Amino acid sequence: MATTAAQPPVRPRLRVGALAVPRPGPELLFGAAIALVLSAIGLRGGGGVQLGPTTTVEMLLQLAGGALAAGAVLAHDGRRLHGLETIGAFAAFAALTALSILWAVEPSDAWLEANRTLAYLAVLTAGVVLAREAGAWWPALLGGILASCAIVSLYALGTKVFPAEDETFARLREPFSYWNAVGLVAAFGIPLSLWLGGRRHGHAALTALAHPLMGLFVLTMLLAYSRGALLAAAVGAGLWFALVPLRLRSAAVLATGALGGGLVATWAFAQDALSTDKVPLDLRQTAGTELALALVAMLVVLLGVGLGIGFLVARQPPGHETRKRAGAALLATLALLPVLFLGQLALSDKGVGGSLSEGWESLTDPDATTPANDPSRLTAVGSVRARYWDQAIKIFRDEPVLGAGAGGYPTARRRFREDELVVRHAHGRGVEVAAELGVLGIVTSILFLTVLALAVARATSLRRRWRAAPFTPERIGLLALTAVVATFLVHALVDWTWSIPGTAVPALLAAGWLAGRGRGDEPPAVPHGLRDRLRSGLRRAQLSIPAAAVVAFALLAALATWQPLRSVHAGDAAIDALDEAATPRAGVEKARGKAQDARDRNPLAVQPLFELATIEAVAGRLDAARDALEDAVRLQPNNPETWLRYAEFALRRQNDPQRAIDLLGPALYLDPRSDQAAALYLDATRRVNGSAGALPPAGIGTTPPASP
Repeated sequence: MATTAAQPPVRPRLRVGALAVPRPGPELLFGAAIALVLSAIGLRGGGGVQLGPTTTVEMLLQLAGGALAAGAVLAHDGRRLHGLETIGAFAAFAALTALSILWAVEPSDAWLEANRTLAYLAVLTAGVVLAREAGAWWPALLGGILASCAIVSLYALGTKVFPAEDETFARLREPFSYWNAVGLVAAFGIPLSLWLGGRRHGHAALTALAHPLMGLFVLTMLLAYSRGALLAAAVGAGLWFALVPLRLRSAAVLATGALGGGLVATWAFAQDALSTDKVPLDLRQTAGTELALALVAMLVVLLGVGLGIGFLVARQPPGHETRKRAGAALLATLALLPVLFLGQLALSDKGVGGSLSEGWESLTDPDATTPANDPSRLTAVGSVRARYWDQAIKIFRDEPVLGAGAGGYPTARRRFREDELVVRHAHGRGVEVAAELGVLGIVTSILFLTVLALAVARATSLRRRWRAAPFTPERIGLLALTAVVATFLVHALVDWTWSIPGTAVPALLAAGWLAGRGRGDEPPAVPHGLRDRLRSGLRRAQLSIPAAAVVAFALLAALATWQPLRSVHAGDAAIDALDEAATPRAGVEKARGKAQDARDRNPLAVQPLFELATIEAVAGRLDAARDALEDAVRLQPNNPETWLRYAEFALRRQNDPQRAIDLLGPALYLDPRSDQAAALYLDATRRVNGSAGALPPAGIGTTPPASP
């Protein structure tokens, strides 16, 4: 009896009008969900400094991570749980961050940092769970991250094509309100584009997309004027070329994309309307239209180049020896770049030693001149970061064991600053951890990075069997994820992108996937029987109880994350009640109740106490207002703002200049450069001495704060 070959199953089709298209499979939907979620986090979360959007993103991440973790517990089928040690190491860092509330100079900010770290723990856990349950869908994960990088980059470039009336800067900075974060997201796309264009499997049309995507990311980094992103991208690309043997294909993607993006960027730099700050809107709109045309032309040409290269390689693929020689030549070229750089320095007037010495001094001098905010900064060495790092090191030396507490850098730095700038971050994760969490923070961070590195080495077979392990498509994809994580770590060392969800979440998701993958020589997990395993787990107390505990913890974390925002809303409502009342005293009772609600929701913050003091002063209850300000000083005695507010009250409301001078001593000790404290001191001395003012006497501003 004749047998017929088995026919592949026909995928159900969706009808759109007269068209019938294949119904998307679960892997494609998974990748699309990753792209949409990461894009939404980038577009909604902003720069991580606005409490409202940040709180929304963090709560959703905590709830989603908790749900995935609980599902993993219920669906446990006896397989080894890879990634638990990585989760545990990061959980130790998160616990230290939360505990630092007890000694933080700004405990309310430490609470915010604890919320952020718990959200990041949820993301890392989600990556571990997804790798465990759907490890075979790794191409969808890479495609989703790559698509989200493209969406954010296009959005950033769209702000130049359709400029906002209130935008004054030429550098790309949206959707994060920070240019280096835009550049970092584009830098993530560099190794992912190399993977897409260098892979030997997959549809040829998708492979060709790597060329225009590379051009898009290069253009975005250049128009953001982001030196840190270029450095991080270079490290990520260098890691890819060093570890992955697909050098010839990848080099073609990098060369064509860099050429296309570089040409458009060079043209844009020559247009004043695109490269100069504070340009009139009509000129920016005209230049934006021209940029859109150049961008579309670049993408179309690079897509054509990618299709052409794919066609030529398909017709006549290079032999093994050709690829081997080309790869060796590429590595040799990369190795020659430092030699060429040193040769150029040797031909300069200052020579190699003088040039390197000058560059190092510009990089590390706290008083170095900040580069101009124009394209010339791409080749400049100097940076204001050295100033912030120097202040962070001084904070660490002052409190080497515990630090100033999570989130305490902006408050603690005032004691050591030599400027009047308001700075929220140390622009470097390493020095910021040292300043805020001391030696304990350094140790827990190194522990996490070490455990993660071992997990990555296990997943990508980077240990002893490196040369023997085959370069399977999955292994190459995991190496691309490794390059993304390395790109983020390098950038986080020189900037504050750790605090921005849109940049930290993709890297932590990739890190969690690598940690949860397990051994690279074992087959990846294929989603199977998840619904049945969940039902079975619900009926088993040894699984359902821990799962319920995980859900409860996620709910508590989300509720705790919500409280600071609720406190701010109540405080705003208290001030609004005063402003909207027919007379100031008419809204006092309502305002007082709202201020008390704000204090109850966030007992670590001093802002509700400041608002309560204002309300009581309006009501004529100066003793109650004084008590609120004294409570603020007791709550945060190392915060110069609490002493300053109390001193201003003593001078303006109580007409007690001598008391104000006494209170300004700790304020000036904690913030010697405060213009407001200096002005209050001069006013107080005029009233005490009846003169035009005097310099602070010996000892003022040199005594650590004590109880008021």
